Amino acid sequence: MTTSPSTRIENATVWTGHRLPDGRVETTDALLMRDGRVVALGAAARAMDADEVVDAHGGFVAPAFGDGHVHPIFGGLEQQFAAVREGTSVEEIAAAVGRWAHEHPDAEWIRGEGFDPTLAPGGVFRAEWLDAQVPDRPVVLRATDYHTVWVNSEALRRSGYGRGVVQPHDGEIVLDDDGAPNGTLREWGAWRPVYALLPAVPTEQVAAAIDFATSSFAQAGLTWIQDAWVESADVTAWLDALDAGAVHVDVDLAQWADPNTWRDQLAGFVDARRLVDARGGGRITAHTVKFFADGVIESATGALIEPYCDCPHSRGIPNWDPEELKLAVAAVDAHGFTPHLHAIGDQAIRNALDAMEHAARVNGPRDRRWTICHVQLVDPADIPRFAELGVIANFEPYWSKFDSWQSELNTARLGEERLNRQFQTATLARSGARISFGSDWPVTTYAPLEGIQVAVTRKVSPDEPAWMPDERISVDDALAAYTSGVAFQAGRDDAGVLRPGAVADVVWLGADPHTVDPMRIGGIQVLGTWRAGEPVYRR
Repeated sequence: MTTSPSTRIENATVWTGHRLPDGRVETTDALLMRDGRVVALGAAARAMDADEVVDAHGGFVAPAFGDGHVHPIFGGLEQQFAAVREGTSVEEIAAAVGRWAHEHPDAEWIRGEGFDPTLAPGGVFRAEWLDAQVPDRPVVLRATDYHTVWVNSEALRRSGYGRGVVQPHDGEIVLDDDGAPNGTLREWGAWRPVYALLPAVPTEQVAAAIDFATSSFAQAGLTWIQDAWVESADVTAWLDALDAGAVHVDVDLAQWADPNTWRDQLAGFVDARRLVDARGGGRITAHTVKFFADGVIESATGALIEPYCDCPHSRGIPNWDPEELKLAVAAVDAHGFTPHLHAIGDQAIRNALDAMEHAARVNGPRDRRWTICHVQLVDPADIPRFAELGVIANFEPYWSKFDSWQSELNTARLGEERLNRQFQTATLARSGARISFGSDWPVTTYAPLEGIQVAVTRKVSPDEPAWMPDERISVDDALAAYTSGVAFQAGRDDAGVLRPGAVADVVWLGADPHTVDPMRIGGIQVLGTWRAGEPVYRR
């Protein structure tokens, strides 16, 4: 039997992720990897021969990061469309669209992803602002929240959206006072009919998007991700990209459940899982089904128990009828899938917890790693239910700061009490809930170190006070959420820590996050990433 080359990393602070009885995390100074596993630590590792020795020069070595909620294809494709993300005004965004349209005269549709939804009053973007740049071809732009879409008049015309249009039950076509659509579409029911008209993205573009995204992840110290929104064509795209050598991390695919057709999707979910098991080689799995329980607070589509302050007639948009959600979650759970629920508002989180409680009751006990992601606003009565039901709270820690989304949109929408009850990471952890971290990229940065910085400081800049300082967590807890927390979510019980026998997913950092200025954690350099003992990035 042949063995693969071995690698020893030494002269490092090796943060193992293993909690000692006194609460500290065990550290050592070296590790040895062989055949995809950690073989030894500390003095035992230094005493063994190795084919390669890496001098870490006093750097910090830890289990590689995982991302419990990310959108690689969306983020990769964004680079190929009109560059709207960097626009700081409506005029700049429209000008970027006009430039791209001029440079691509043969493109039937003009697309862009990631514009700032705070740049128009109330988050309402008008079609005529885009018409001024591109009057003769349809334009469709998606905001950074990925729940709000801005279109021009030609896109409205092609979609059949005119005065008197019937509102969908699971979205909002924003109308002027005269009943005419003004160019802003909120949630799937409103904008999916528009996206259904778009030409399919060529397979080579999707492969390039996956290559770009997963290479970027490896450079940030990631080795495993949850693709949190996969449709049927994406499954084959991932497998083809793997065959082409364009997948640089391991990935689990969360197939999207449509509230209107989920019963018809079940057989397809099972077939896709079978295909991935056959072709994925363990690098790609399809264990998860994704549900959107609501929208987002920024566009007033997050589902709330009490009405929005600036929309007293509205409690947002629960994308699922609560009873139907219970049936659907129980059905996918019965098929052995892991439910992964987007839930932002307190009503959506309650509906998600109710659905999981129902599934556990009707399907009986088993090891479940079900997850509610984002967990932005939780009613106090529902805090203990996460631990009671064994539900993982997947936070996107980079959101846990008082930025323009909070000041320009959420302050007016939520009022002071609810505003300052968002992203209760420490509270949920103290309640006994399991915590994992993710990015939701391309909504915000995929870099775990930038997320850790915000989780530890709850700040945008050094000179401002921390937002909800009691919800700050320690560096150890933040590292754990990105390592063992995500590994637990993934069902990878042999990953997320460094111990003999564990998967050798390892990251080497240029500095120890415990010892630098907390506001500089995000700037620490990633010097190397190993997936199953193989280098996938070296600076």
